[in-house]
Amino acid sequence: MAYSVEELAKNIKIGRKKKGLSQRALSTKIGVPQSHISKIENGMVDLQTSSLIEIARALDLELILVPRNLLPAINAIQNTSLVQKSTPAYQLPNKDDSDDD
Repeated sequence: MAYSVEELAKNIKIGRKKKGLSQRALSTKIGVPQSHISKIENGMVDLQTSSLIEIARALDLELILVPRNLLPAINAIQNTSLVQKSTPAYQLPNKDDSDDD
């Protein structure tokens, strides 16, 4: 899986929104103009590695390099983790669903 500038830009925008940050708030955190964040998110800027690292850290993300042949395993772990977080192991009954009738 090769990353394109557009894919990276999309993931930065998703990460920013998940953190509840505006473009302006993110720009303040990393010390660049808001217009630069906009250009990054629209794929109009070819990011330098140092800028990408700063953005990732501001979003509580970490960049890692992994061997390409391990990407399927990493993606599987990531997908499993997401499913486990969104699916509760148990569910408490609703107050309306009780058998007190």
